[in-house]
Amino acid sequence: MSNDQLQILFVTCAPRQADSLARTLLEERLVGCVNAIPGVVSHYWWQGAIERDEEVVLLMETTRERVAEAVTRLRALHDYDVPKIVVIDSADVNADYAAWLQGVLAQR
Repeated sequence: MSNDQLQILFVTCAPRQADSLARTLLEERLVGCVNAIPGVVSHYWWQGAIERDEEVVLLMETTRERVAEAVTRLRALHDYDVPKIVVIDSADVNADYAAWLQGVLAQR
């Protein structure tokens, strides 16, 4: 896998849903690794008012080949009406790590 094939999905969710989103996408081999960062406080506009919520940031690693399917699955599973799902292209990735990720996702 070339370094530019690794894609990172930046996703926020309610703490109660973080484990299930991570587990489901891992079990379905849509992502190879998920880092959950708890304790994030988000301030945002929603339906004309400023809201504040505690969230978890999920950094999900996948490949260019699986990114569209992973995003579709996240949209279907996510509790939010408008989930934050941002796809980040990698510029450079440790070659050994990139090979590991490709191997994990190939075992589908």
